[in-house]
Amino acid sequence: MMKLILASSSPRRRELLSQIGVSFDVMSADIDETPLASEPASEYVVRMAREKVMACTSSLEGLQTVTILGADTSVIVDGDILGKPDNYESAKEMLLKLSGREHQVMTSICVVTCSLGRTPESADLMTRLVTTDVKFRPLSEGQIQSYWNSGEPQDKAGAYGIQGFGAVFVDSIKGSYSAVVGLPLAETAELLSTAGVAIWQQY
Repeated sequence: MMKLILASSSPRRRELLSQIGVSFDVMSADIDETPLASEPASEYVVRMAREKVMACTSSLEGLQTVTILGADTSVIVDGDILGKPDNYESAKEMLLKLSGREHQVMTSICVVTCSLGRTPESADLMTRLVTTDVKFRPLSEGQIQSYWNSGEPQDKAGAYGIQGFGAVFVDSIKGSYSAVVGLPLAETAELLSTAGVAIWQQY
């Protein structure tokens, strides 16, 4: 059975990958996540997923063949990338931008299979970019303050988690729900199957 490594420490991505019955190990990817000057959001998200995978390939030791899965999720509004909030004020600013309107959540996944002693080339990387439209209900400052006090927004892109308390803000969604959480499962299963990693392994 092909060994799989998830290049992410995100508990949400671990839960989603387990949901489709995949066995995997976790390896955190330490990369610079600063967007380049004038870099379009779609290119940034794809680059991040690729760089996470490549950072993990350079750390591999003693494995003959392994498949690595990397992913990146960004919240986009008016072309701006909303990262994780530094404090309450930055979270409030983000959530007010999202209040009462539609935004996009872009998630890119990258999969590569590599062998010991061989560094993958860019042509070896399989990628998918999934964009989901999410519309928020109007938010009051009181709601935003209470949400911040819950602790949930503090490690979330765009300062909200659709799978948690933040679900009450969502008026509608068009596209992949799992991609908004952090891993588009249909596309992930497709790429893993192409790489020789079986889903539903317990069956």
